[in-house]
Amino acid sequence: MIKLFRYLKRTDALYAVLCLLLVAGQVWFDLTMPDFMSDITTLILTPGSAMADIWIAGAKMLGCALGSTALAVIVGYLAAKLASNFSATVREKIFYRVTDYGEHEIKSFSTASLITRTTNDVTQIQMLIAIGLQVMIKAPIMAVWAILKIIGKSWELSLVTALAVVLIMSAIAVLMGMVIPKFRIVQKQIDDVNRVARENLTGLRIVRAFNAEAYQEDKFDRANTALMRTQLYTSRRMAVLMPFISMIMSGLSLAIYWLGAALVNNIAVTGPEAIAARIELFSEVVVFSSYAMYVVMSFMMLVMIFMMLPRAQVSAGRIREVVETDPSVVEGAGAQPQSRGSIVFSNVSFRYPDASENCLTDISFTANPGETVAFIGATGSGKTTLVALAARLYDATAGEILLDGQDIRSYTFAQLYERIGYVAQRAVLFSGTVEQNLAFGSAACERTEASLNETLALAQAKDFVDSLPNGLHSEIAQGGANLSGGQKQRLTIARALARKPEILIFDDSFSALDYRTDAALRKRLKTDLAGTTCLIVAQRIGTVKNADRIVVLDEGRAVGIGTHEELMRSCSVYREIALSQLSPEELEVG
Repeated sequence: MIKLFRYLKRTDALYAVLCLLLVAGQVWFDLTMPDFMSDITTLILTPGSAMADIWIAGAKMLGCALGSTALAVIVGYLAAKLASNFSATVREKIFYRVTDYGEHEIKSFSTASLITRTTNDVTQIQMLIAIGLQVMIKAPIMAVWAILKIIGKSWELSLVTALAVVLIMSAIAVLMGMVIPKFRIVQKQIDDVNRVARENLTGLRIVRAFNAEAYQEDKFDRANTALMRTQLYTSRRMAVLMPFISMIMSGLSLAIYWLGAALVNNIAVTGPEAIAARIELFSEVVVFSSYAMYVVMSFMMLVMIFMMLPRAQVSAGRIREVVETDPSVVEGAGAQPQSRGSIVFSNVSFRYPDASENCLTDISFTANPGETVAFIGATGSGKTTLVALAARLYDATAGEILLDGQDIRSYTFAQLYERIGYVAQRAVLFSGTVEQNLAFGSAACERTEASLNETLALAQAKDFVDSLPNGLHSEIAQGGANLSGGQKQRLTIARALARKPEILIFDDSFSALDYRTDAALRKRLKTDLAGTTCLIVAQRIGTVKNADRIVVLDEGRAVGIGTHEELMRSCSVYREIALSQLSPEELEVG
């Protein structure tokens, strides 16, 4: 967890140093009070003492108490500020790191786990810092200072205090050994609860449609019960610690006064010197008792930290896993394009991490500027993976991908995605207005309301957007929940078109559109974006048959490349797909 503190800003480090100094002042005030208590006890027991002297000692004691309280308030404020600043910095580091991740890293951590690490795990660290700066610094300073105060006073009383400390430390060690492994499990179980809850919320319509509420409730109950049992295990064992320490504390106080009474009683009363010696010893016993309680209180405060520290350590480890995991897809130093809108796959193969065989093998094709290249094949043939390589969501395992004559890996991300408009297989919209979604992200072109309306018309989305209450300024719910599947898909297409990219990638993006809208959209793309290179993944023959080039994939290999007419003659896989969708007469007309 200490490695995370390198993210402390300079101002936060100053807050920490200031907290240390203020805590030292607070401890000085606390440990000075027993000395005034000793003075008051001696004055009370000494015949002829002036009341004014007692009042003066009491006023000094009160001043120490008020000074300690004031410093405690200031330390609490600074600790809370530092903890909040630090947690904000860590969340920022996690967020920025995750935005650099490729698909592989996201899948390896899982979305549910990344959410937990950004929220719950960071909160554990924040709580530890907020309380730790007040307690973790104070406890050792107080313990050492108090021990120095009582050293040499009485070996009998010191031995009893040492025995109490040993008992407390032994109890802490045993309990930590029992609960630390469980704290690691707790965070993983929180991931599971988060995953099940998120799955249920995103699939709520499906759950209701299939009357599967009981099934989902049972799944959540299993994850929730597992988390509850683990937390009960740790809580029950940690709950034993505080009563045990309270018992040790009370027992220590009783033992000190019992031994002190015996020591006072051993002094024979034979004269004024003996009485004075008894008074002095009694005062020392009172002060020793106070300092001994401070020693035990220090360990009680450390117990609070020990109760939080194991879980915070686990959280810190999970956070470090995220921020220290390097993305597998790294941007290049920058490239100088030699053309505009061309993309070349040269003997490209790809294998997912930990997979036993390639997903794509030896794929080669060229998409010249302004051409439309379509990809078709059975489910699982690698179509989506292929266009993901073109968008550099993954890096090819073997071979070379050239964009505008340069290796795609040599581009910076800004250069690369300025040239590419990507429409994912699953339509994703963000909460906000239609206009904000269309103008999402940075782009070299200027996007005005007029240009956005033109883009909507091109994407066959203008009619339904105009029918919304506020048109372009109408609100879209998170994930586009207030729109139909076809409406969401047309808006995501319009979002990609609004960037005016050199290359458009459609990953089965027309599947949610009806045939008429599909045909109208492709016609407008052909006429209005004649200079734009299009890569289209589709299942429908009608969507791909007019493409300049069609790549037929089967089990990750290109089994045919050509036009519709050429493939109908030469590629059995394509012919089989075509005849399963259209009649021979329709195919001839096409």
